[in-house]
Amino acid sequence: MLGRLIETRSTAFQNLFAAGALFERPSPTGVHVTQDSALRLSAVYASVRLIADTISTMPVDQFVRVDGARRPVRPRDAWVERPSVRYQRATFWQQNLVSLLLDGNIFAHVIRDERGEILDIDILNPTKVDVLDNGFRVDGDRFLSRDEVLHITEMLLPGTLRGVSRIEQAKDSVGLGMALDEYASRFFGNGAYAGGVIEWPGEITQQQAKEIVDAWEGGHKGLRRAHRPAVLYGGAKFTQTTVDPTQSQLLDQRHYAVEEIARLFRIPAFMLGVTTSGSVSYNSVEQQMLFFSQHTIQPYAELLEQAYSTLLDNPASFIKFNLDSLVRADLATRTEAYSKALLAGFMSVNDVRRLEDLPDAEDGDQLRVPLQNVPTSDAQVITLEHKAKILNSLITAGFTPESAAEVVGLPALEHTGLASVQLQDATEGVNDASQ
Repeated sequence: MLGRLIETRSTAFQNLFAAGALFERPSPTGVHVTQDSALRLSAVYASVRLIADTISTMPVDQFVRVDGARRPVRPRDAWVERPSVRYQRATFWQQNLVSLLLDGNIFAHVIRDERGEILDIDILNPTKVDVLDNGFRVDGDRFLSRDEVLHITEMLLPGTLRGVSRIEQAKDSVGLGMALDEYASRFFGNGAYAGGVIEWPGEITQQQAKEIVDAWEGGHKGLRRAHRPAVLYGGAKFTQTTVDPTQSQLLDQRHYAVEEIARLFRIPAFMLGVTTSGSVSYNSVEQQMLFFSQHTIQPYAELLEQAYSTLLDNPASFIKFNLDSLVRADLATRTEAYSKALLAGFMSVNDVRRLEDLPDAEDGDQLRVPLQNVPTSDAQVITLEHKAKILNSLITAGFTPESAAEVVGLPALEHTGLASVQLQDATEGVNDASQ
């Protein structure tokens, strides 16, 4: 009991913020930003879906490393194929990534039977989890030990227990995007301007002027009252001083807001539909796709691999996402990579056929080398043939057989000393020498 009274919580501004509690701090734009409201911003939603869908649809397999070689484990642990009882495998990994991308934390409740075997893995709502020194508090009243929960963080500040939420840390950028979206919606929804100078005929006192301004601001000031139609009386005249969205660069600001979200999620802007004229070409898109694979997808995949590998029965085994599936739709790139692998001799024909879900070919497991694309078992014969040709050329040029053989790395060979055996009987010289 005493331990629970003095326990340290991570708490809980992050939880209150994520859940949209009253304690949340508004962004400078006046927009309240929470994880739920941020997800309603199209750029945030698209970024989360892009990363989550890319990784969650990758094949996952279990391996063990033997003498430096990675070998598949068969049979695999049951949870690797179906980690969740209620959801498909892709949905399970998608939940992991949505939680990580929005909250910066994954809380996976690992449910085991009496023998310790994993029956189910449930991804908890991170906004309802408090991190304690000795475990986790779920929904405010349920306690789970650290052995029951796999806690994964994207970025953890020193001395803290809970990962950092990018939505909370970058709420100003997210709030700007939300404000621009709402402003644009209200502008086109109302189709009216309400900014300018009010001219009143005749003399009015300072107090009367203040009352007129206060009444005007009461009806039009603020984002939610923008572009409301106005009614003037008493001969008052309104002179508009605002400009249209194009002149005020509203569209450029919205593009900038999307670029900010893309930067926040480490995604090339063109993948969110933002392109600058002249800045996107085939080569640049290809390099940005490579950047996305190496610096966005791969780090998240490896983070999940390292964390969930700790749940395997064999501590020497590990799970791995197949990032090669990213080029599955690109036949030209895939076949070019296979061709280079076959010529380099580090993949066999059957290795390639298995990756393409094709049956093995007869004698397809032999590795080939670049000499003449022959089996490696014949490579020594081919090399010897090339050396013999060089040796013959040197002897023909007048070099002694001993020195020529030494140059090409061949052992000294006995020679009859006669011309080519194609012209005369080589045994005749041998018989004469013996006499």
